[in-house]
Amino acid sequence: MKTIEVEDSFMAYREAGAGDTTIVFLHGNPTSSYLWRDVIPLLADRARVLAPDLIGMGDSGKPDIDYRFVGHVRYLDAWFDALDLHDVVIVGQDWGGALGMDWARRHPDRIRGLALIETFLRPMSWAELPPLGQDLFRRMRSAEGEQMVLRDNQFIEFNLPYGVASGLAEADHDEYRRPYPDERSRRPLLAWPREIPFDGEPADVHDRVVAYGRWMAATPQVPKLVMTVENGVGMGSDETATWAKETFAATTVVSVGPAGHHAPEDQPEAIGRAVASWLWA
Repeated sequence: MKTIEVEDSFMAYREAGAGDTTIVFLHGNPTSSYLWRDVIPLLADRARVLAPDLIGMGDSGKPDIDYRFVGHVRYLDAWFDALDLHDVVIVGQDWGGALGMDWARRHPDRIRGLALIETFLRPMSWAELPPLGQDLFRRMRSAEGEQMVLRDNQFIEFNLPYGVASGLAEADHDEYRRPYPDERSRRPLLAWPREIPFDGEPADVHDRVVAYGRWMAATPQVPKLVMTVENGVGMGSDETATWAKETFAATTVVSVGPAGHHAPEDQPEAIGRAVASWLWA
């Protein structure tokens, strides 16, 4: 892991490979760049590959901020600028995909392509979630969320392994636990579920998702890859993938097979192959 100063803190990141192509892997909640550890080697023989830990997550600094979407945007922008990245291919999962699309919309002269899996392709509605998911995320957005996520560490102990269909090895689970030993360190994990734009709220995040969706639809010059998982729900459902194919310009849809929400844990080789084939076919 390397580190670089950004704003009033620092961000940690993985780097491997070399080449004319620069690929940036962006993770979501509650993971880190560790999520991409088995995907990176599949692409590093032909590209420079970078994978940051989002601010407050993994081995990155933990400044005293609210960890809302706009805060992550500010630090991630600073990271891209500090490394002077151009002609970038972004691969994003969960909030990493949303941040990647938002960055691409605002830096159209620096983006070469976008590959996405299990992310926020459009604003969501509560009705899209299964009953268990609705109950869980409504509770996290209430006062009860403080106990669930900050005290009981539920995002790490329950949500994370639940989103790995093949099972999460204890050593890997421990690595994801490591950055969050106490309540203060877990504040980013609680902020994220409160940022999901369900039925238009929070409005500022909803507006950003709408804006990058319009950009995705209006940019045939930027190739896009949407990777799906078998039996996906919500953001990973067949209906959502079909919508993306019909709505976004220059979009290829590929299934990576059976996987949970944290698909790089289940299908690293299939994801690596899908990205490589899309980039260099």
